[in-house]
Amino acid sequence: MNHLPDNFLWGAAVSANQCEGAYNIDGKGLSIADIATAGSLGVKREYTDGIIKGKYYPSHQAIDFFHRYKEDIALFAEMGLKCFRTSINWTRIFPLGDEAMPNEAGLRFYDDLFDECLKYGIEPVVTISHYETPFTLVKKYGSWRSRNMIDLFLHFCEAIFNRYKEKVKYWMTFNEINVITLNPIMAAGIKIKEGEDFDRVIYQAAHHQLVASAKAVQLGHQINPGFKIGMMMLYPTFYAETCNPEDQLIAMQSIDKHYYFSDVQVRGCYSPKAIRYLANKGITLQTNPEDDKALQQGIVDYIGFSYYNSNVATTRSDAAFTGGNMLNAVKNPYLEESAWGWSIDPIGLRIALNNLYERYQRPLFVVENGLGAVDTVEEDGSIQDDYRIDYLRRHVKAIKAAVIEDGVECMGYTPWSCIDLVSASTGEMKKRYGFIYVDKDDDGKGSLARSRKDSFFWYKKCIETNGEEI
Repeated sequence: MNHLPDNFLWGAAVSANQCEGAYNIDGKGLSIADIATAGSLGVKREYTDGIIKGKYYPSHQAIDFFHRYKEDIALFAEMGLKCFRTSINWTRIFPLGDEAMPNEAGLRFYDDLFDECLKYGIEPVVTISHYETPFTLVKKYGSWRSRNMIDLFLHFCEAIFNRYKEKVKYWMTFNEINVITLNPIMAAGIKIKEGEDFDRVIYQAAHHQLVASAKAVQLGHQINPGFKIGMMMLYPTFYAETCNPEDQLIAMQSIDKHYYFSDVQVRGCYSPKAIRYLANKGITLQTNPEDDKALQQGIVDYIGFSYYNSNVATTRSDAAFTGGNMLNAVKNPYLEESAWGWSIDPIGLRIALNNLYERYQRPLFVVENGLGAVDTVEEDGSIQDDYRIDYLRRHVKAIKAAVIEDGVECMGYTPWSCIDLVSASTGEMKKRYGFIYVDKDDDGKGSLARSRKDSFFWYKKCIETNGEEI
């Protein structure tokens, strides 16, 4: 084969909490995203105890996709998207997270959203939990610290699997499940309290999510055997800084911390290395007897992953870390960086695809990849984002090389993002990723008008030619 598969899923991605807004409309309850204030590069977002008057919460309006989705999906269709990756806001369906009956108005919104996609032949790709843990469950149970979350998550899954079983084929359980180890409050609603053992809390909570994911896979396949249910991880390609064997070892150990999660979801059990890792930290997971069986029977159908940049591991104690990267990796002198300090490394994506496919021989799906940048609207209204086109072009080439030259099975590509939205890490609007510009600034001001960037037209041609004209 000298080209991408004809059924390659070209698309683009968003998350509900970063684009929908309407945080209290039609009975929606608060999620952890709704209590996150705006931050900036070097200034962390604050997660407040409920909504505090006078603070600015970007997700409350976001880009108002809730009210504008028809306009936006028409633009996605014009761009030629074959699929649209989004998520379902848990608190739109269960406002408190633990009600017996779902909120009909919330269910109806996603019915209408998916119908609008399908009208244009756009396949919905749905992440079930994407950084929006219900705030009530955070207060009531300590979020995923508690095993009670497993059944509550499954209750949520049952409602949406049954409701959308004829409309959604592709699902993912948890967005970037391994980010619980990097940013537990954003990823899972967990604030580490003073005196708590970080690793003990996080790996216990992760076990609950892994069991919940496995049980959700089983449940989904029971409801509709045609469902394709995947996992989703942040994939951090790691390089050793030097050929010093100690640097090589730390690079291996750095990526192993992330394979910890994918090994369980794809192979159905904790790896010997993961078991030893926990033992060396003195952690004994609190489990139920049926957990092992659930993990074995709930392996995923495919592996979704995000890839933005690569990382460098070193044993040097005096190494300077990059600024904008959650992983605090060492600066790579061979790579340029984005304005937010993230390295730009298309070859690292090819390496990621090879590493994952060689390890698991399971279909892969690149469900996030993009460049956060400050875009300028010219006097004629154009947005000339050649830097984004260059970034995406090089990453599409890397995917093609992995598929055509290396034999990797890749289902599709949904770059981040279809449209400008609130940055998850900083809460900014000026850190833009979209093919479509949204007139809104970091203070929440703007008309919310949509306009096509140059990258919109580039991606349209890329999709039309199945990645040949890039």
